[in-house]
Amino acid sequence: MAPKEGSTEAPTRHAIGWQSDAYYDMAAIETELTRVFDICHGCRRCFNLCDSFPKLFDLIDDSESGELDSVSAADYKPIVDACTLCDMCFMTKCPYVPPHEFDLDFPHLMLRYRAAEHRAGKTGFVIRQITETDRNGKIASKIAPLANWATATTNRLTRGAMHRIGGIHPQAALPKYYSETFVAAAKKAPPVRNPDAPAANRKAVLYATCFVNYNNPGIGKAAQYVLAQNGVETRVDYPGCCGMPQLEQGDLADVAAKARHVASEMSSLIDEGNTIVALTPSCALMLKFEWPLLLPDDDSVAKLAAATMDITEYVVDIARKDGLAEGLGPLEGGIALHFACHARAQNMGPKAADMLRLIPDVDLQVIERCSGHGGSSGVMADNFEVAIKVGTPAGRQIKKADKKWTASECPLAGEHLLQVASSLDETVPAKQAPHPIELLAMAWGYTS
Repeated sequence: MAPKEGSTEAPTRHAIGWQSDAYYDMAAIETELTRVFDICHGCRRCFNLCDSFPKLFDLIDDSESGELDSVSAADYKPIVDACTLCDMCFMTKCPYVPPHEFDLDFPHLMLRYRAAEHRAGKTGFVIRQITETDRNGKIASKIAPLANWATATTNRLTRGAMHRIGGIHPQAALPKYYSETFVAAAKKAPPVRNPDAPAANRKAVLYATCFVNYNNPGIGKAAQYVLAQNGVETRVDYPGCCGMPQLEQGDLADVAAKARHVASEMSSLIDEGNTIVALTPSCALMLKFEWPLLLPDDDSVAKLAAATMDITEYVVDIARKDGLAEGLGPLEGGIALHFACHARAQNMGPKAADMLRLIPDVDLQVIERCSGHGGSSGVMADNFEVAIKVGTPAGRQIKKADKKWTASECPLAGEHLLQVASSLDETVPAKQAPHPIELLAMAWGYTS
């Protein structure tokens, strides 16, 4: 049967052919960019997503003919650079994704361009150093007070130097570091498990992720507490980073190496009956979807993808299949919940909202707009103002919602949105945007 116009079938994705030399052929990439951009130009449904699409449409509209035939492929790079790989065009807007015959996958085409640039040695030194999250975390955790002093936006001396030397915007919030990692904290004082809870037959491994391990152990501790309340036998493991920072830069060989290593390390844990629970949506997306597309013939990667759940997805699964333990109380003040792009891209539904609705009498408002942060790119001087602009609609909704709590499954998005909201109204407190699992833990009586 021929595909229906508008691609009403479920979207599918092709394996990423990064191991073939043809994948990196820039002439072929530019030919495909021209084909895709021409279709986008005739559609324009994505005009209000990331900055790639306004840049594309302005480039065409300002050209001699007002069509793509008078645009040079040499001018495509800013469009590629503006893509944050959020996947929202592919998941929510584009009517021409596979299996439609037009076969558009805009984010993965941008990824291919970046991979070709990376292979050609065009990835900048600074961004390569910023994205070495495990190395940076191990070093910074040993000198956490000094590292946090140096990266604070109020430190004009050091942030000025970082701007001049590294191109990092002086006002971009950077993640804090902790002297005690989540892995270390989990071994030292795990919460007491309730063996009589309805989900006491479950076993889970919390995949710590580089961000939770080094930058926000509180997310992991809250997840441990919630699962212990519900009887789940848990352990914490962290073989290494998922590679999302390297994916953003097109270093696909490095991402594949990380995938092989983590999947191999996790294999025996899966065989023991554990669900692998990822604590941030970007990492869950990598394990579930991006790794199998990079390594479609790797059995360990496929096994890990099938066994992985996002933390919010896992808690909702417990609630629906087993029932929750008693003791969940109300949370005063209301919650403005940002629906993170990489949570949406997992195609699992609004699981954070479903989870927070388990709280009795919860006052919840869901915000379905991109934060604009874009991972490592969002802190760079060339991109920060655009990140603020893209996040402004969500920031306005946070301000209008006027809730006590602003939450996001993506910690970077949450902190960025507080910056956006504060820029719109200085009375908005810009201290912390908790992960939804932290709010659920608080409703169960958890205090950090």
